[in-house]
Amino acid sequence: MAKNRHEELGLTDEDVLEIYETMVRARRVDERMWLLNRAGKIPFVISCQGQEAAQVGAAYALDNQKDWIAPYYRDLGVVLHFGMTIKELMLSAFAKAEDPNSGGRQMPGHFGQRKNRIITGSSPVTTQVPHAVGVALAAKMRNEDFITFSTLGEGSSNQGDFHEGINFASVHKLPTIIMVENNKYAISVPYDKQIAAENVSDRAVGYGMPGFTVDGTDPLEVYKVMKEAANRARSGEGPTLVETVCYRLTSHSSDDDHRQYRSEEELEKEKGKDPIITFSAYLKEVNVLTDELVKEIDEKIMKEVNEATDYAENAPYAEPESALLHVYADEGGNKS
Repeated sequence: MAKNRHEELGLTDEDVLEIYETMVRARRVDERMWLLNRAGKIPFVISCQGQEAAQVGAAYALDNQKDWIAPYYRDLGVVLHFGMTIKELMLSAFAKAEDPNSGGRQMPGHFGQRKNRIITGSSPVTTQVPHAVGVALAAKMRNEDFITFSTLGEGSSNQGDFHEGINFASVHKLPTIIMVENNKYAISVPYDKQIAAENVSDRAVGYGMPGFTVDGTDPLEVYKVMKEAANRARSGEGPTLVETVCYRLTSHSSDDDHRQYRSEEELEKEKGKDPIITFSAYLKEVNVLTDELVKEIDEKIMKEVNEATDYAENAPYAEPESALLHVYADEGGNKS
């Protein structure tokens, strides 16, 4: 009997169920955050909906016990696989003192958690690429066994940080992977008004590195190209540029309305490319997933989401004086 696609990639039934569950977990957290925003309880949401397959497929190809990641603001799927919890994500959304990213100082989506090797991000787009490249340089200089991974949207692949980062990584053959999650829109600007090349990955050849474009709605396709890129990075062959073609199922953020610049026909068409739906269909086809198991997974995740929401909503805010921490030196000359 022929192997299933995931078995051909060396993935077990348990592996693909974990990928599916993490994708659903990211979706349910995201959906809850939108509801909380619309209820006036949290200030801002920037969504991962439609990009979960690219995020989780990529993250699963890495070693979440030793590799370092520099995610961009949509990457709920990536940070969940690397150990961030739903409760921590909700604490960040509510800007509470226990927010692991910044103690409530940063906007949601500005991930950063040393214990899980998540390099702190910030609002200027694509600054995470040279940061990840710098950490990869440290790995090479120290001869340490890890690689780095950074993500960004295709719109910010036009920023100088992206070009400087991948150029430096390629010149020095650093153990890093840069993944562009191409959801076709830089806020309201469509792809054909951002980039003249057919694919973002076409830029890789100019920097002397491999570049690949892959279906970002299929976690198995993303896993395959990412696993190959990770193997190249670990064996000293340098960086890879990966482009995952995704579809943004929501507005750019909770402050945006994509109906102002996208047609109803386009939006309806993209609903059919929802990676949760298409991946669950594959798993059912190969007898890994059943309707009963779908319900069981969803109920378990919703219980986690409900408990995390209640905890975060009732958790304390940071003391006002804490706004001065990490800014000025204290009286003893130590950095606070």
